[in-house]
Amino acid sequence: MRKIQAVLRLHYQSNLSHRQIAKSLKIGFGTVNNYLLRAKNAGLGWPLPPEMDERELELALFPEHAKSDGQRRFAEPDFPRIHTDMRGVGMTKQLAWEEYRQVHPDDGYSYSQFCHRYRTWIGRQRRSMRQTHIAGEKMFVDYCGPTVPIVDARTGEFISAQIFVAALGASNYTFACASVSQKEADWIDAHCKAAVFFGGWASLTIPDNLKSGVTKTHRYVPVLNASYEQWAAHYNTAIIPARPYRPRDKSKVENAVLVVERWILARLRKITFFSLGQLNDAIAQLLVELNERPFKKLPGCRRSLFEQIEKARLVPLPSQAYDYQHVRLARVNIDYHIEYDKHYYSVPHMLVKAEVEVRASSQMVNIYAGGKRVACHVRSHQQAGHTTLDEHMPQAHRHQADWTPERFEKWASDIGPSTRHIVCLQLRKKRHPQQSFRSVMALLTLAKQYDRVRLERACTRAIEIGSPTRTSVQSILKKGLDNLSTEIQQEIVYDDEHLKTHENIRGADYFH
Repeated sequence: MRKIQAVLRLHYQSNLSHRQIAKSLKIGFGTVNNYLLRAKNAGLGWPLPPEMDERELELALFPEHAKSDGQRRFAEPDFPRIHTDMRGVGMTKQLAWEEYRQVHPDDGYSYSQFCHRYRTWIGRQRRSMRQTHIAGEKMFVDYCGPTVPIVDARTGEFISAQIFVAALGASNYTFACASVSQKEADWIDAHCKAAVFFGGWASLTIPDNLKSGVTKTHRYVPVLNASYEQWAAHYNTAIIPARPYRPRDKSKVENAVLVVERWILARLRKITFFSLGQLNDAIAQLLVELNERPFKKLPGCRRSLFEQIEKARLVPLPSQAYDYQHVRLARVNIDYHIEYDKHYYSVPHMLVKAEVEVRASSQMVNIYAGGKRVACHVRSHQQAGHTTLDEHMPQAHRHQADWTPERFEKWASDIGPSTRHIVCLQLRKKRHPQQSFRSVMALLTLAKQYDRVRLERACTRAIEIGSPTRTSVQSILKKGLDNLSTEIQQEIVYDDEHLKTHENIRGADYFH
């Protein structure tokens, strides 16, 4: 910056010689002469006019520098329009420069100057607001990019352990641990371990937009994972995900991730781990050293600053440890059961076709409708199995649930011995008696359509003709064959036997 004002002040106000001014301001003797001569030619003395600033003073003494940017020899590109065009598919800076030179073939910049000025223009458009973090207000969480291999001692297979990192906003106090994956259960479990490490939690939690925490990303209204929301309610914190593609929103944890990668993972790169516990023990030891490293530009370290300003301001931990529950929506099937983890659990039959919320822990499965718990089951890991409560069934289904072979045999005995004989045959016909329940029920209910006496006679008739089935009994009752006299029945039996031995009937031996 030119020292014109200082030269004029020392010359006119302090009455110093040119050499004294040059020595005082550490500038050349000729420079002092030049400034004073130009000021005299411009009609300026001391004090200067109050409205004149340094830019106006410089232009008054050096009018040759007053050329505006519009008087340059080269035509300036329309960078806002070019920047918009660059977002298109297939657009390159080379193509943009060629189009620019077509419009300005004689006074256009070279390609290198074009790119340089374009980068400079982009840099001027970016703004970064310096953030001030209040103690105990924000907790930033994320995963490291690099993973740590863990060797299975039995099979020799490698598992890539994910490194979870959490950092407080005001003190930068940092936590890290290893998880098997970034899935929902491991994500929430890592949060719980971090809460124990800090001895509390911040009022706001700032995660990235991974699927375990955010179901649907959005700049303004992101949709959170239901299990993650439940965890936040338990720890009395609010979750505000970082905006998509805005890493500055979580700059604290971005820096913490970088520090963990350099000061922990880099030191562990040559060590072979055979379990997740071994890896977490090694991380915990190095984590103490990381948090106690002195700041370069501030007094103290992360740990001392945490204990000084942030520890007391954290939200206290709840009295009970968090029991992870997987939360998902399910629709009730027509058999008033919902499916969870390949097992079926009953709900009240009035909720058929309704959408319910399932909250499953390692021990229990709770089902909610309209925010109210409507069913609670002990969790079962039997695939394709059913867990059904009697109170969830309609009245008619409860009676059907009470069906047993013994009950059907007793019912048939009350009608008659022939009926009981056919029922027993039907129950033993199938591999599982339950497979014959519907057929037997259909047979016994014929007593309501006709009467018990006729059903018993029809069963006797069916046994005599060698066809003790429900369809035969029903056919006999429908045609009234059970009401025929004994003589007529014997004649029908004789005719049947005669047909069996007729000369036109080939018989089974014909095919051998």
